[in-house]
Amino acid sequence: MRRIEDLGERRIIEIILNCIDLMPNMPIPFGDDASAIEINHEKLAVIKSDMLVGKTDVPPGMNFRQAARKALVMNISDMAAKGVKPIAALVSLGVPRGLTEEDIKQIGQGLNEGAREYNAYILGGDTNEASDLIISCSILGIGGKNKFVRREGARLGDIVAVTGVFGKAPSGLKILMENLSVSAEIKDVLTEAVLMPRARLREGLTLAEMGAATSSIDSSDGLAWSLYELSKASNVGFLVEEIPIDPEVIRFAEEYNLDPIELSLYGGEEYELLVTVKPESWEKAKESIEELGTPLTRIGLVTEEKEIILKTKGRITHIEKRGWEHFKMAKQTSEINL
Repeated sequence: MRRIEDLGERRIIEIILNCIDLMPNMPIPFGDDASAIEINHEKLAVIKSDMLVGKTDVPPGMNFRQAARKALVMNISDMAAKGVKPIAALVSLGVPRGLTEEDIKQIGQGLNEGAREYNAYILGGDTNEASDLIISCSILGIGGKNKFVRREGARLGDIVAVTGVFGKAPSGLKILMENLSVSAEIKDVLTEAVLMPRARLREGLTLAEMGAATSSIDSSDGLAWSLYELSKASNVGFLVEEIPIDPEVIRFAEEYNLDPIELSLYGGEEYELLVTVKPESWEKAKESIEELGTPLTRIGLVTEEKEIILKTKGRITHIEKRGWEHFKMAKQTSEINL
C-alpha cells in the first residue's frame, strides 16, 4: 500500500473523487479552480476553498498578520482567474498552544486586511486547537454564467498571455529559506512578493467582463505547471516565446549563478494570471489591463500539437511538467517563530 508522500496531492484528490457521488448538472466540473452552484439561468454562486498550514506555507520572516492575509489572497487569486468577484468568506482556524493574545490579534487583522483589500468580508467560521497553525478559507462570489472563465476553452490560434512579471516570489523564498546575503534593494523587492502577495482580481474581472479570455488559471503552482493544467483541460499545446522576468530576479540569479528562466517557470508562489485570449480581442485586452497599471504580456500561442515548447533566441526546448505539489515536494518551510 503506497503512502501519501508517494501518491502526491493530485492522486489523493483522484482517490477521493472516485469515492463521492457527483451532484447532477454541475455547472463547473471538478478540476477547475473553483466550484459553483447555479442560482438561475444567468448567475452562479461560485465557491472556493483553500488552506494555509504553518509548516508548509509560512516561510521564515513572515509574521502572523502576513500569513493570515496570504490565506485570503490565495483564495481570491483563484476567483480572479475565474473572473468572479468575491463577496464573503468563512474562516476556520486551527491554533497551536503557545500563541499569545497579540498573535491572535495579528491573525484577525491579517484576515480582515486580506478580505477588505478586495472588498469582501469575513462572515464567520470556526476555531479549534491544532498542532500547527491552520487557516482554512472558503470564499463565496457571484458570477455571470456566461462570464465564468474555465480552464477549458483555449482554442487553436489563441494568444497566450500573463499578467505581471515572474521569478520574484521563488527568488524571495530562496532568500528567506536559505538566509542568503543580498543587497537591501534586491531583498526588499523579492521578499515582498512572498510576504505580501497580491491577487490580480481587477485584471481577472476586466478580462471576463470583456469576454476576451477563453481560458484562465492563476500561476501559484508555477508557470510551467499552470501551462500543463490549461493544456490538459483544453486539449491543446503551447508555444512559449517569451517569459517576462523581473529585472531584480535577473540580478539575483547572476549573483548566485542561478537560471532566471528556471526560477520563473518552476518556482510557484506567484499569483499572476495565465490566460488565453481571442486574437481579435488582444489589443483591447492589453490596453484595458495596462490601464489598471498591470502589464499584460503576450508569451506565445495555442498550438494543435499537445506539447509545451519554449522557443527563445532560436533555441527550442520542452518545458518540463513540474511545479509545486503537496506531499511530494520537499519544501523546507519552518514553523512561525516570533
